[in-house]
Amino acid sequence: MALKRFLLQVGSGVDLHGRDYTRAARRAVEDAIRRSSLNFLKRQGLKDWSTLHVAVTVGVPRPEQVDRSAVASMFPFGQVDVRVVTGGLELPYDDPEDDAVVACAIVSLEQDVPS
Repeated sequence: MALKRFLLQVGSGVDLHGRDYTRAARRAVEDAIRRSSLNFLKRQGLKDWSTLHVAVTVGVPRPEQVDRSAVASMFPFGQVDVRVVTGGLELPYDDPEDDAVVACAIVSLEQDVPS
């Protein structure tokens, strides 16, 4: 069996006040998945949603500040793998605790299929 990608979406998210990297990451993931419809998988006969693999990559300026489990909890099905890498943007204000953070996300939906 080999993983085959069925869906790839990208999104961006912003936390305008408070420098909350997890909030920006979750908003980026939400932006990506809002444009997706999985009806085609039902029509293909998918019955067990737990067999799906969800691969999430999020880019933020400070990856260690993202709560990966909070990002993974956004998906009600499948085996979710969240990877956080250096990326995105940070816009400093006069008060460092009020910086804006921009996150970028890629969400990929994969399933094992016979080779």
